[in-house]
Amino acid sequence: MLAPGVDAALLAILGLLIGSFLNVVIYRLPVMLEASWKAEAATMQGQLTPVAERFNLMVPRSRCQSCGHTLSWFENIPVLSYIVLRGRCRHCQAPVSLRYPLIELATGALFFFCGWHWGLNATALVWCGFAAALLALAMIDWDTTLLPDDITLPLLWAGLIAAALRVSGVTLTDAVWGAVGGYLSLWLVYWAFKLATGKEGMGFGDFKLFAALGAWFGWQALIPIILMASVIGAIIGIAMKFSSALREGGYIPFGPFLSGAGLTAMLVEPQSILRVVGL
Repeated sequence: MLAPGVDAALLAILGLLIGSFLNVVIYRLPVMLEASWKAEAATMQGQLTPVAERFNLMVPRSRCQSCGHTLSWFENIPVLSYIVLRGRCRHCQAPVSLRYPLIELATGALFFFCGWHWGLNATALVWCGFAAALLALAMIDWDTTLLPDDITLPLLWAGLIAAALRVSGVTLTDAVWGAVGGYLSLWLVYWAFKLATGKEGMGFGDFKLFAALGAWFGWQALIPIILMASVIGAIIGIAMKFSSALREGGYIPFGPFLSGAGLTAMLVEPQSILRVVGL
């Protein structure tokens, strides 16, 4: 282990790089899933699917969404490229979304915290992975109202494995019951709401995400996390309503707020959340 500041700085640099990759995941994974679903549907109907350009998390190389210009390596340096290019494409001068460097900075900051809090060790690395997964899930759900199994299920299993290896600070028993309680609690809320109103109040991805949070923090953290998610969701929902920023139908996905509560629990410990909300 190096000095805390050095550990944190090294993980922050890693976080900036991972944040750049998360931008790719956030944009491409939903597109990949939609293409896969369409191909499966066509196959079930006995239709032939046209051969499309390879599209996954690695290929094709990143491009400008306005002109299709393929980005060079020096245009992909986290944060720095955005600053040097003044937030514009080098080829067509179209503006580049500020969200890209913000996600890189957020990932770097979360990794910095892990390095400062735990040092440069296995515990810090698994929590870095936890933070990166939640950040990706929050942004994907916000954009598409989708919480992909490709992330939620590995996150759930990673929480259980981390508990089994004693690197997450949670016992395996607490992690297992946390996963069970997280899934069943929202599953019951879903069906109660649907039976009472005939509408679906949340998606199945929310159950899996809450189960994953239970696996990482244990069953004792479920109430603090759901309370924090509800408070964050209520504040943002009210603000968006008064600013007329709600999407069509007034629907706001719950996943980003669950993710935000999970990150809050990582930063300040779950029981601190209860003190914040006055319990």
